[in-house]
Amino acid sequence: MSALDHNQAPKTRPMSGKRTALVASLDIGTSKIACMIARLTPCPPSEALGGRSHAVELIGYSQIQSRGVKAGAVVDLAECEQAVRQAVAAAEDMAKVRVESVLLSVSAGRLQGQLIEAAADIKGGAVTSADVSRVTSAGMHHATGEGRTVLHALPISYSLDGVKGVRDAKGMVARQFGVDMNVVTADTTVVKNLMLVVERCHLNVEAMAASPYVAGLSVLTDDEADLGAAVVEMGAGTTTIATYSGGRFMHASGFALGGQHITMDLARGLSACIADAERIKTLYGTVLTGGSDAHELMSVPSAGDDELDVPQVVSHATIANIVRPRAEEIFEMVRDRLADSPFAAEPKARVVLSGGASQLTGILELATRILNRPVRT
Repeated sequence: MSALDHNQAPKTRPMSGKRTALVASLDIGTSKIACMIARLTPCPPSEALGGRSHAVELIGYSQIQSRGVKAGAVVDLAECEQAVRQAVAAAEDMAKVRVESVLLSVSAGRLQGQLIEAAADIKGGAVTSADVSRVTSAGMHHATGEGRTVLHALPISYSLDGVKGVRDAKGMVARQFGVDMNVVTADTTVVKNLMLVVERCHLNVEAMAASPYVAGLSVLTDDEADLGAAVVEMGAGTTTIATYSGGRFMHASGFALGGQHITMDLARGLSACIADAERIKTLYGTVLTGGSDAHELMSVPSAGDDELDVPQVVSHATIANIVRPRAEEIFEMVRDRLADSPFAAEPKARVVLSGGASQLTGILELATRILNRPVRT
């Protein structure tokens, strides 16, 4: 297994704007493992998304039920390895290619973003790429605690002789150069075991990325990222948060609570098996109760093995009364983490929900009430 480089996860190498390439991404989640393979083709800036130099053609993908994973972390190496092999093979068969390396997303390991300021004297007068790397590395080292691995060290802005707000300092002249950056870290053990699973499948981990950062790149509009927004990725075993402002990724955090906890609450509350509870959540899960809900009834099979067990009859209101407290707990934890982030300074900025658990009926109204912000999915 390849070692982490000074407690830093692998990073993507710069790619030539004139080169065509294949890229594979892998998401090892609590409920599903997904693999996507795409072909990147150089194209004029007007034909690509903002800030991108290539067009993306999806040529293969797969999604299978996850095994050996709990709260986004590996708990059974052999089971998880087999599931990853199956997901990657299915995507390869569809794309008719074989991949050697993957981009791996990380949602577990108590993701945490930290705003770091670092500065250094400039020897040559003008800021160079080497100066940027030197100051960024110094700040990153300061932010890395015991047992933590750096996933991202992304500059937010630069300063020249104490004057802040510089967007690109390369080539500019100053005596002292500084950088404000968002350093995102995760538990080293979680990161290493995710890498180990992939490498046991004879694949290299080309780079790792925090899943809320990826979600932000996927679902935010340019205006939302510029004006300020938070992405709340509601997964099965984890809920992760990324905040953006001025078009920059400002903060990340996460906790091990998600849609699977709602499923388990339903299984216990209805005395149903987990598969039936998941189906009930998917089809009838709601956090709203109305006048007719008490009279809308459904049959729930018993969790026992005895075929003679009589199914119980429950109302939609009963389901909502089980789902709502856990959903409220999740959004209360989101609210507390947003209050401890730079996002607290933007009280009217929007929250965008993504992930499977965000599909529950009434979740927008509940999130808007608890977070006291405009919310969309």
